[in-house]
Amino acid sequence: MSSAIFSLQGRGLKLDSAADIDNLLKDADPTVIEEIHLSGNTIGVDASRALAIFLQKTKVLKVANFADIFTGRLISEIPLALTAICDALKDKPTLIELNLSDNAFGGRSVDPIVPFLTHNRSFQILKLNNNGLGPAGGCVIADALRESALLSKKEGKKSNLRVVICGRNRLENGSAQAWADAFAAHGTLEEVRMPQNGIRMEGVTALAAGLKKNPGLQVIDLQDNTFTADGQLTGVEAWADALASWPELGFLNLSDCVLSGGGEVPTLLETLAEGSNPKLHTLQLQNNNLETATFELLAKNVGPNLGKLLRLELQWNDGEDDDEHLENLGIALKARGGKLYVTDEDEEEEEEEKEKEEEEEEPEEDSRTAVDKATDDLADLLAKVTVK
Repeated sequence: MSSAIFSLQGRGLKLDSAADIDNLLKDADPTVIEEIHLSGNTIGVDASRALAIFLQKTKVLKVANFADIFTGRLISEIPLALTAICDALKDKPTLIELNLSDNAFGGRSVDPIVPFLTHNRSFQILKLNNNGLGPAGGCVIADALRESALLSKKEGKKSNLRVVICGRNRLENGSAQAWADAFAAHGTLEEVRMPQNGIRMEGVTALAAGLKKNPGLQVIDLQDNTFTADGQLTGVEAWADALASWPELGFLNLSDCVLSGGGEVPTLLETLAEGSNPKLHTLQLQNNNLETATFELLAKNVGPNLGKLLRLELQWNDGEDDDEHLENLGIALKARGGKLYVTDEDEEEEEEEKEKEEEEEEPEEDSRTAVDKATDDLADLLAKVTVK
């Protein structure tokens, strides 16, 4: 492993005392460390404070991966440990990525992250996936990000934030407006992933307005949030209006979002079919109550206005197996090297193809038996013997 990368990833270590982690860090030179990966271990308060001392000595740190480092820790321990780690990172101008995913600190333990978020305005990637934030914790994080953006503007600087990943956090409508305000304040985002957050139509509508202020967006993932309610289509319409704001958009995941309340063609898909996002290559629309009229719309426009589309996922919608429009979609995508996914079998086929490719890439094993190998080795040995 390169001396620039320090990793204990996935080792399942329980690090309680300062000595526990000092013994692992003693041979690492903090002045050359660019990446540190500690995910998959559990770190206590004293160990975290010792880690913080090491982090303070880093000079060129770019990636701090502290996902899943508090398993089995008391709720009273986590704020103290987080404070030590985040305070050590807040003055690092080289830091690009902070990953605190899969740590169940929840809304009660989120405050220690705030000084880092507001003070360090160099980082570009924030990963907070599966932290149990809830609406209150989500507001704390979003408000801190908004404050950071406002401070950057006050200093006459452009925000560096590019990627926000905050899925599986029960953010709900209660924090959606705060996130929308934060996104609008930055205006620099290229990737936003917020799946499985229980955000409903009003919150989704607010997010569309905030994300419109980020023209460089390339990746959006809002899977398993809700765009319609009781026949109202406000969320779908808001996103239809926002799509043209993202000319660089290449990946859009709106699966499980109730895009169609009663089988109607969603207006946001009409907008996509008109060519609102010419660079779109991946469109995920699983389980959205879509019917044949939507498939017809996509089939008619997959060539002229969706010319870059290579992956289209339509599983678990209301299509028939022999739907001619789905058949035409599949043919059109296959002709350009893409693929349509309509059934579970399509995914299984893809997995089988990947496994086959991996097997072909593996070096061939020597097919000779052990006896053959031993015989060949003996022959090689005898060939080197000189009889006098």
